Amino acid sequence: MLGLISGLCAGYLVQAGREPTGLPPLSQPRLEQAAGEAPGPLPAARDREVRTDGDLRRLLLEKPDGAGGAGFAVGGSGWLDLTGLAQSYDEPATAYNWLLDEEFRRAAMVGWREGGTRTVEIRLLQFRQEEVLGARDEAQDGSYQNYWADVGVWAIPGTGDGKVYIHRKPRDRGGARLYQAEAHAWRGDISLQIWMNDTEPIPKKAIVDLAKRQMERL
Repeated sequence: MLGLISGLCAGYLVQAGREPTGLPPLSQPRLEQAAGEAPGPLPAARDREVRTDGDLRRLLLEKPDGAGGAGFAVGGSGWLDLTGLAQSYDEPATAYNWLLDEEFRRAAMVGWREGGTRTVEIRLLQFRQEEVLGARDEAQDGSYQNYWADVGVWAIPGTGDGKVYIHRKPRDRGGARLYQAEAHAWRGDISLQIWMNDTEPIPKKAIVDLAKRQMERL
């Protein structure tokens, strides 16, 4: 034990008496500064944020030629406030609070009637997305709502996870039995909702093509 302790003490004294060893220099490549002027800002035609921060109603598809009035409250201005949007959900109070949590910013909508019996409604919902991806969450919520329903599901081309849902059985809508189809997708801070109702089953092509054209405008 005495030998071990003596050896440790001697080693410590030897090490303490030596000059400290310097650290090697940090290795970092030299960064060359680019020559010339900095590039200018993107033109408005290529800057998506400029478009989506403008009049959101301009990104909606226009009502087709020959289409009639929607037959339901769309709003003369084309805007849909938070209260009106929440009222369109099955549980308005819950939807109101959920949309607030998702940082809802604003919504624009357009609607029309075509073919005598089919109504179409398109909504664009914009979110602030400072802490949560509200547009993505809202689009995914449409998928959750239809998960257990008796529906046919198809992808919207060019959208990644955008989908259309066609209900196979009619549902009660305002005292009438109507077939329903819906579409949900998102891009950036905007979520898309499309609703179609008709007295006859809605063809897949009708809503898929409409959703595809609307997403192309975003």
